[in-house]
Amino acid sequence: MMMDFANVPLWAAIVAAAFFVIGAGLTLLGTIGLATFPSFYARIHAPTLGSSWGAGGMVMGSMIVFSAASGRPVLHDILIGIFATVTTPVTLMMLGRASLYRDRSEGNPEVPPAPEAAANEPALAGEGGDAP
Repeated sequence: MMMDFANVPLWAAIVAAAFFVIGAGLTLLGTIGLATFPSFYARIHAPTLGSSWGAGGMVMGSMIVFSAASGRPVLHDILIGIFATVTTPVTLMMLGRASLYRDRSEGNPEVPPAPEAAANEPALAGEGGDAP
């Protein structure tokens, strides 16, 4: 089925364009964060937010354009947003955990110790322990 995008009302085109610009801007911010943050652990957060919120803006713009062009609500684009919102953070969380495991097993001093290792260390004097 061909859509006649020439008949999209001006108000819908303006609102959709605003969502497209917002989505593209958020995705660009995530990309800038990915390129400029100093460490892997700092870099992993920016693309997650950029792609999730950026995809949300693109999905909203797409829903507005296709709904206005077809004359009926088009809601199947929501599935794209749901999948992008769910899969991107989970994927980057798993990358972060794998990297953290690798860095801890290699003994990287810049990575905090595992919670189990920190619990087994003796308390420092002056932290409210039994030390005089």
